[in-house]
Amino acid sequence: MAFAEKLLFVPPPIKVSGYHVKRYHVTADPAGIDPEVEKAAYAVLPELLPDPDGTPPAAFVVLHRGGDDGAYINAYTWAWDNALHNGNAVAGQPVLGCPDRDPTHFVRLERPLIGCVWELPPILHERDAWVRHMLAPDRPDLGAYLADTLPEGTTGDRR
Repeated sequence: MAFAEKLLFVPPPIKVSGYHVKRYHVTADPAGIDPEVEKAAYAVLPELLPDPDGTPPAAFVVLHRGGDDGAYINAYTWAWDNALHNGNAVAGQPVLGCPDRDPTHFVRLERPLIGCVWELPPILHERDAWVRHMLAPDRPDLGAYLADTLPEGTTGDRR
C-alpha cells in the first residue's frame, strides 16, 4: 500500500463541557467529514474530556475518517498546566473493539493508542501554540491560543 497524505480541515472551535475545543478533521474526501459521522463523534466528545483541574479549559480534537469503515475521534486536553490528557473513541473498526462497521457508532477506545500518522501533525503544532501563548508569556492568552491553528491543507508536506 502506497502512503499518501490526507486532507486537513480546520473548523472553528466549539465549547464542550466547559472546554474551548479546537478542531481538526482528517479525511481523504475533498468534501470533508460526512455530517452524520461528525455529529456522532461530537456526541461522544464529553465522555473523552477529563474533569477540569484548574488549567485553562482548552482542548483540541482530531476527527479522522478512515479509508474504510473506520472513524476516530482523539481528544487532547491540557492538564496540570503543561501536560496533555488523551481520550479516544472509534467507530466502524471491529479490530479495535467496535461492535459493528457503522462509522457513526462510536465506542471508547481502551487500547493505549494516541493517534496514527495522519492524526499526529496537530499535536506538534498544539504543543508549540500552548507554549507560545500560555506558558512563555507573562500573561497567558487563551484567545490567542484558540486562534492559533494549523492551516488547512494536508496532514504533511509542511516543510
